[in-house]
Amino acid sequence: MVKKSISIIIFSICIGLILTGCPKKTLMKEEPSVKKEETAAAKAEAERIAKEREAKLSEEAAKKDLEKGLVAKKEPGIEGVVFESSLLKDIYFEFDKYDIRPGDVAILKQNAEILKKYPKVKIQVEGHCDERGTNEYNLALGERRANSTKNYLISLGVSPERISSISYGEEKPLDPGHSEEAWAKNRRAHTIITAK
Repeated sequence: MVKKSISIIIFSICIGLILTGCPKKTLMKEEPSVKKEETAAAKAEAERIAKEREAKLSEEAAKKDLEKGLVAKKEPGIEGVVFESSLLKDIYFEFDKYDIRPGDVAILKQNAEILKKYPKVKIQVEGHCDERGTNEYNLALGERRANSTKNYLISLGVSPERISSISYGEEKPLDPGHSEEAWAKNRRAHTIITAK
Protein backbone atom coordinates (compact mmCIF):
# COMPACT_ATOMS: atom_id res chain seq x y z
CA MET A 1 0.00 0.00 0.00
CA VAL A 2 2.85 2.33 0.83
CA LYS A 3 4.49 1.40 -2.45
CA LYS A 4 1.28 2.16 -4.29
CA SER A 5 1.02 5.59 -2.60
CA ILE A 6 4.62 6.37 -3.44
CA SER A 7 4.05 5.31 -7.04
CA ILE A 8 0.98 7.58 -7.29
CA ILE A 9 2.93 10.52 -5.81
CA ILE A 10 5.88 9.99 -8.19
CA PHE A 11 3.50 9.61 -11.12
CA SER A 12 1.70 12.84 -10.11
CA ILE A 13 5.01 14.70 -9.83
CA CYS A 14 6.10 13.48 -13.28
CA ILE A 15 2.79 14.56 -14.84
CA GLY A 16 3.09 17.93 -13.07
CA LEU A 17 6.65 18.41 -14.38
CA ILE A 18 5.61 17.49 -17.89
CA LEU A 19 2.67 19.87 -17.81
CA THR A 20 4.64 22.75 -16.32
CA GLY A 21 7.46 22.11 -18.78
CA CYS A 22 5.23 22.54 -21.85
CA PRO A 23 4.45 26.26 -21.48
CA LYS A 24 8.15 27.00 -21.14
CA LYS A 25 8.78 25.43 -24.51
CA THR A 26 6.02 27.59 -26.02
CA LEU A 27 7.48 30.71 -24.43
CA MET A 28 10.89 29.81 -25.75
CA LYS A 29 9.50 29.72 -29.26
CA GLU A 30 7.90 33.19 -28.81
CA GLU A 31 10.90 34.85 -27.15
CA PRO A 32 13.02 35.43 -30.28
CA SER A 33 10.18 37.33 -32.04
CA VAL A 34 9.56 39.43 -28.93
CA LYS A 35 13.28 40.18 -28.73
CA LYS A 36 13.31 41.05 -32.45
CA GLU A 37 10.41 43.48 -31.96
CA GLU A 38 12.11 45.06 -28.93
CA THR A 39 15.39 45.32 -30.86
CA ALA A 40 13.66 46.89 -33.89
CA ALA A 41 11.82 49.40 -31.66
CA ALA A 42 15.04 50.30 -29.84
CA LYS A 43 16.87 50.68 -33.15
CA ALA A 44 14.12 52.93 -34.57
CA GLU A 45 14.17 55.07 -31.42
CA ALA A 46 17.97 55.37 -31.58
CA GLU A 47 17.76 56.42 -35.25
CA ARG A 48 15.09 59.03 -34.44
CA ILE A 49 17.21 60.47 -31.62
CA ALA A 50 20.29 60.54 -33.88
CA LYS A 51 18.35 62.38 -36.63
CA GLU A 52 17.02 64.92 -34.13
CA ARG A 53 20.53 65.48 -32.77
CA GLU A 54 21.92 65.87 -36.31
CA ALA A 55 19.19 68.36 -37.25
CA LYS A 56 19.83 70.38 -34.08
CA LEU A 57 23.59 70.44 -34.70
CA SER A 58 23.00 71.48 -38.31
CA GLU A 59 20.67 74.29 -37.20
CA GLU A 60 23.20 75.47 -34.60
CA ALA A 61 26.01 75.44 -37.20
CA ALA A 62 23.84 77.41 -39.64
CA LYS A 63 23.00 79.94 -36.92
CA LYS A 64 26.71 80.36 -36.12
CA ASP A 65 27.44 80.91 -39.84
CA LEU A 66 24.78 83.60 -39.99
CA GLU A 67 25.97 85.26 -36.80
CA LYS A 68 29.59 85.37 -38.04
CA GLY A 69 28.50 87.67 -40.88
CA LEU A 70 26.32 90.01 -38.78
CA VAL A 71 27.28 93.55 -37.93
CA ALA A 72 25.02 95.36 -35.46
CA LYS A 73 24.04 98.95 -36.20
CA LYS A 74 21.54 101.53 -35.04
CA GLU A 75 19.12 102.87 -37.67
CA PRO A 76 17.12 106.06 -37.22
CA GLY A 77 13.41 105.29 -37.12
CA ILE A 78 13.90 101.62 -36.22
CA GLU A 79 13.58 100.53 -32.61
CA GLY A 80 16.43 98.43 -31.28
CA VAL A 81 19.48 97.21 -33.11
CA VAL A 82 19.44 95.95 -36.67
CA PHE A 83 22.04 93.79 -38.35
CA GLU A 84 23.89 93.95 -41.63
CA SER A 85 24.67 90.54 -43.09
CA SER A 86 27.28 89.82 -45.71
CA LEU A 87 25.17 86.81 -46.75
CA LEU A 88 22.26 88.93 -48.04
CA LYS A 89 23.26 90.71 -51.24
CA ASP A 90 21.97 93.96 -52.72
CA ILE A 91 20.28 94.19 -56.09
CA TYR A 92 20.45 97.20 -58.41
CA PHE A 93 18.04 99.00 -60.72
CA GLU A 94 18.18 100.89 -64.00
CA PHE A 95 17.62 104.66 -63.96
CA ASP A 96 14.01 105.53 -63.08
CA LYS A 97 13.02 101.81 -62.96
CA TYR A 98 11.90 99.40 -60.27
CA ASP A 99 11.76 96.17 -62.30
CA ILE A 100 13.95 93.28 -61.14
CA ARG A 101 16.72 92.89 -63.71
CA PRO A 102 17.35 89.37 -65.08
CA GLY A 103 20.88 89.42 -63.66
CA ASP A 104 19.55 90.12 -60.15
CA VAL A 105 17.11 87.19 -60.15
CA ALA A 106 19.92 84.80 -59.14
CA ILE A 107 20.89 87.09 -56.24
CA LEU A 108 17.31 87.16 -54.96
CA LYS A 109 17.11 83.38 -55.25
CA GLN A 110 20.26 83.08 -53.12
CA ASN A 111 18.84 85.55 -50.59
CA ALA A 112 15.58 83.56 -50.46
CA GLU A 113 17.47 80.29 -49.85
CA ILE A 114 19.39 81.90 -47.01
CA LEU A 115 16.17 83.22 -45.48
CA LYS A 116 14.54 79.78 -45.76
CA LYS A 117 17.55 78.32 -43.96
CA TYR A 118 16.96 80.73 -41.04
CA PRO A 119 13.17 80.76 -40.58
CA LYS A 120 13.24 82.97 -37.47
CA VAL A 121 15.10 85.81 -39.19
CA LYS A 122 13.04 88.88 -40.09
CA ILE A 123 14.27 91.39 -42.62
CA GLN A 124 13.62 94.86 -43.92
CA VAL A 125 14.16 95.70 -47.58
CA GLU A 126 15.34 99.28 -48.12
CA GLY A 127 14.69 101.03 -51.42
CA HIS A 128 17.33 103.58 -52.49
CA CYS A 129 17.69 106.03 -55.39
CA ASP A 130 20.38 108.23 -56.85
CA GLU A 131 20.34 111.99 -56.25
CA ARG A 132 18.52 112.93 -59.46
CA GLY A 133 14.83 113.80 -59.11
CA THR A 134 12.87 115.44 -56.31
CA ASN A 135 12.84 114.07 -52.77
CA GLU A 136 9.15 113.11 -53.11
CA TYR A 137 9.69 111.35 -56.43
CA ASN A 138 12.74 109.44 -55.13
CA LEU A 139 10.91 108.35 -51.97
CA ALA A 140 8.07 106.96 -54.11
CA LEU A 141 10.53 105.26 -56.49
CA GLY A 142 12.51 103.80 -53.58
CA GLU A 143 9.28 102.41 -52.14
CA ARG A 144 8.44 100.72 -55.46
CA ARG A 145 11.95 99.24 -55.58
CA ALA A 146 11.68 97.90 -52.01
CA ASN A 147 8.23 96.47 -52.68
CA SER A 148 9.19 94.80 -55.96
CA THR A 149 12.13 93.15 -54.15
CA LYS A 150 9.90 92.12 -51.24
CA ASN A 151 7.26 90.68 -53.59
CA TYR A 152 9.88 88.73 -55.51
CA LEU A 153 11.20 87.18 -52.28
CA ILE A 154 7.62 86.26 -51.33
CA SER A 155 7.15 84.63 -54.74
CA LEU A 156 10.22 82.51 -53.95
CA GLY A 157 8.61 81.19 -50.77
CA VAL A 158 9.68 83.63 -48.05
CA SER A 159 6.80 84.35 -45.67
CA PRO A 160 5.41 87.91 -46.06
CA GLU A 161 5.25 88.26 -42.25
CA ARG A 162 9.04 88.13 -42.17
CA ILE A 163 9.60 91.04 -44.58
CA SER A 164 9.00 94.75 -44.13
CA SER A 165 10.00 97.48 -46.56
CA ILE A 166 10.99 101.12 -46.39
CA SER A 167 12.15 103.80 -48.81
CA TYR A 168 15.06 106.10 -48.13
CA GLY A 169 14.92 107.72 -51.54
CA GLU A 170 18.21 109.56 -52.07
CA GLU A 171 18.84 110.11 -48.34
CA LYS A 172 21.38 107.32 -47.78
CA PRO A 173 23.67 107.03 -50.81
CA LEU A 174 26.12 104.14 -50.85
CA ASP A 175 28.48 106.28 -52.94
CA PRO A 176 28.39 110.06 -52.32
CA GLY A 177 29.83 110.83 -55.77
CA HIS A 178 28.03 112.73 -58.55
CA SER A 179 28.80 110.47 -61.51
CA GLU A 180 26.97 107.75 -63.43
CA GLU A 181 29.14 105.17 -61.65
CA ALA A 182 28.11 106.49 -58.21
CA TRP A 183 24.46 106.80 -59.20
CA ALA A 184 24.40 103.18 -60.42
CA LYS A 185 25.61 102.02 -56.98
CA ASN A 186 22.93 104.07 -55.24
CA ARG A 187 19.96 102.69 -57.23
CA ARG A 188 19.54 99.59 -55.09
CA ALA A 189 17.47 97.47 -52.76
CA HIS A 190 19.41 96.72 -49.58
CA THR A 191 18.36 94.08 -47.02
CA ILE A 192 18.96 94.29 -43.28
CA ILE A 193 18.03 91.88 -40.51
CA THR A 194 15.62 93.33 -37.97
CA ALA A 195 15.14 90.29 -35.71
CA LYS A 196 16.71 86.86 -35.35
